Amino acid sequence: MDSPATTMGGLSITSTIEHKFSNNGERQAWPRELHRVFCMQGGDTDVSYAKNSEATACAIALSKPLLHDAIASMKLFRGAESIRIADLGCATGYNTVSTVEFVVENLRKQYEVELSHVPEFEASFSDLPSNDFNSLFQLLLPSFDSAERPYFVAGVPGSFYGRLFPSRKLHLVVSLNSLHWLSRIPEAVVNRQSPAWNKGRVWVHGAKDEVVEAYAKQSEEDLEAFLQCRKAEIVEGGVLFLLMAGRPSLQPPENQLNDEDTRAKHPFIIIDQAWKELVNEGCIEEEARDMFNIPAYMRSIEEIKSAFEKCNGFEIKTIEYLKLIEHSKEKQEDSIKDPSSYGRAKANFVQSGLRPLIEAHLGKIFTEKLFNRFEKKYSEDINLLHKICIYGLIVVSATRK
Repeated sequence: MDSPATTMGGLSITSTIEHKFSNNGERQAWPRELHRVFCMQGGDTDVSYAKNSEATACAIALSKPLLHDAIASMKLFRGAESIRIADLGCATGYNTVSTVEFVVENLRKQYEVELSHVPEFEASFSDLPSNDFNSLFQLLLPSFDSAERPYFVAGVPGSFYGRLFPSRKLHLVVSLNSLHWLSRIPEAVVNRQSPAWNKGRVWVHGAKDEVVEAYAKQSEEDLEAFLQCRKAEIVEGGVLFLLMAGRPSLQPPENQLNDEDTRAKHPFIIIDQAWKELVNEGCIEEEARDMFNIPAYMRSIEEIKSAFEKCNGFEIKTIEYLKLIEHSKEKQEDSIKDPSSYGRAKANFVQSGLRPLIEAHLGKIFTEKLFNRFEKKYSEDINLLHKICIYGLIVVSATRK
C-alpha cells in the first residue's frame, strides 16, 4: 500500500493531521480498522519488504531445524489425494516461497520413502487483503514453467485472527514472523480519558502498568482466537508450526527487550525517539504521536503455553526461545566504517514493515520526516554503532489432537 486512501470505512486517512485528530469521534476508528491498512511494504523499491527481509530470512533459517523435525514427526495421511499446506502471514518475497518449498520437499521425501503413494500438494499463501499478492505470484511463476508443478497455489486474503479455511481442511500450517503483530491497537491506549492512555510513547516497552495490561490482554485475546481458528481448520494429526518475536521468561511484559544494548538500539525504540524529537521541535503534532501505537507485543513462553491450554486442541511438541543476533562482527565493523549506509539500511528495513501503517496515519510528508530522522539517529550516534541488537524469537511446534 504505497499511498493512503482518502477514507477507508470509518477511518480517516487524509494527509492532513488536523482533520484526523478532531474531536468528532472518528479517531477511535483507527485501532478498529487496522487490518485495512496494515501490510508489509509491497513492490520492489528500496523500502519494500522483498528487498529488506534478510533479518526475517535469518530468523527462519534459525528455526528450520525445528521445522524439519516437526515435518519428520508428522503423521502420514494414507490414501490422501492431496496434502494441504498454508503459510499464514506470508507477506511477499522469497522467504515465504522458500519455506513452502522446504515443507513440500521434505514431505514428498517422507511419502516416497514410507508409502508407495505420493499425494499432490496444495499451498495456500494467506495475508491481509492489503498484502502485495501480485508481487508474490510473479515470484512464483518461474517455478511453474515446467509441465509438472511441485505444488498447486492459492492466495487467501484475510486476517489469521479469523477463519480462513473450511473445517478440517489443512494438514500443515506455518506462521513465521507474524504473530507478534496484534489484530488491533488496544483502544484504551489511544483514549485520552483512559488510565491506559499511552501518552508520549508509540509502543508498549517501558510503559506504565495500565498500558502494558491493555497490550497483554489484546495479545492474549488474539492468540486464543488464532488457535481456535486453527483448531477448526487443521485435521487430526496435522501440524501447526509458529515462529514469532518473543521475550525471555524472566522478563516482565513491560520489558519487551532482552538486554541493555538491545533496549538502546531496537528499531522500535529508535522510532519512538525520532517521533519524540519531531514533536518537541514542532514538526509533528503531539496528538499525532499520542494517537499512534505500534501494534506489536512480544509474548513469553508462559503466555503462549497458557493460550494453548485454553484452546485444548493441540499438543505442544516443542517450544523454545531463540536469540537472533543482529549481524556478524564483520558487518558491525562495516557499519562503523560507513554509518550513513548503515542508517539508510536500518531505515529501509523498518519502513518495509511499518511504513504503510504510519503513512496511513500521518500522510506521506510527515512519514518522510519521521524516517529521515530515524535514519539520521542510526547514522550519527557513534555509541549506537558499537552496540549489538539481539532479537528474541519463540518457536512452537504442535500437533492437532
